Amino acid sequence: MYRKWPIAGLQGLLCFAGYAHATDERLPAYQPRFEREQPVVAVLAQNQMTELTDFVVPLGVLRRASVAKVLAVSTEPGTVQLMPALSLRAEASIDEFQRQFPQGADYLIVPAVHDSQEPRLLDFIRQQAALGANLIGICDGVLPLAYAGLLDGRRATGHWYSREQRLSDFPTTLWQENRRYVVDGRLMTTAGVSAALPASLALLEAIVGTPKASALAQELGVRDWSPQHDSEVFTLGSQGYLTAAGNYLARWKHETFAVALHPGMDEISLALRVDAWARTFRTEVQGMAREPVLSASGLEFIPQRTEARELPELPGGATTAMQALDEALTAIAGRYGASTRSLVAAQLEYRPQEQARQHMEMLKP
Repeated sequence: MYRKWPIAGLQGLLCFAGYAHATDERLPAYQPRFEREQPVVAVLAQNQMTELTDFVVPLGVLRRASVAKVLAVSTEPGTVQLMPALSLRAEASIDEFQRQFPQGADYLIVPAVHDSQEPRLLDFIRQQAALGANLIGICDGVLPLAYAGLLDGRRATGHWYSREQRLSDFPTTLWQENRRYVVDGRLMTTAGVSAALPASLALLEAIVGTPKASALAQELGVRDWSPQHDSEVFTLGSQGYLTAAGNYLARWKHETFAVALHPGMDEISLALRVDAWARTFRTEVQGMAREPVLSASGLEFIPQRTEARELPELPGGATTAMQALDEALTAIAGRYGASTRSLVAAQLEYRPQEQARQHMEMLKP
């Protein structure tokens, strides 16, 4: 669900995750090509607007595992505006990536973007597919893959909110429901935003095997990264739209938070926490640092301000990625009410982990 503000933008903002998966949803095991020591993974961003979690989480997961050469690639040189908050600078433009890797990527990860029909974006996706890349569409990153003509007759999924659009615009695609991610040969597509984390672990499993993926899942606090998922429970309904409209229109209640950007920060937890808070329709989140900052995985985040100037610090202090998301949703409920928490969770296509939710309830004053 994208936020082309105000409410029409409920169309593109949004993916969650132990181990146990159906055999038909496994990516093929990585097969080395071109005498490469490690696979080359390109995570593609559109400069105008790219979904925060969809882009940052796969890159952070794969770099933390140190099993691939992972590059942040943007359609053009310069800053990438992330949605719904923060910005960064990719390591290579499309042109630079093509010069560096003329044989193409082994894996191309496509997040949800603002303009799914941008010619330059689609040309690059088609080129990488023709060169033999495995394609991974995170959330509504499935839409550029579809517009590129790569999903005819293929099984695929996407964010629940885009279901009617996908069925109408791409009737020859075999759209799947109630799957966190769907694998059709060398193609993987996922459900909404919070699915970025389990899908990234599934990709890691294909590259290096289950033990490494399971170990990292435990480190990230992910108990379940199977494809099992119930997408039918997610909806906005009249209450969701009323909450979004009420929050957006009540300008006098809007808040701006600063989130400190510091060298070596955990970009996975950062992305999940910021993504949740910036979807309330009454909160703006701005990155704060004196200069551009490199995260733990080497992503260069660009601050929006150099000092807080009385801005409150964004709440949160969780130690794992999944705790960060659950903690954010609990804090949102405490500050703005349960209806706003439900609105955010629906956008993220995420159901809070029950154990974490109970723990956070116990911590309430």
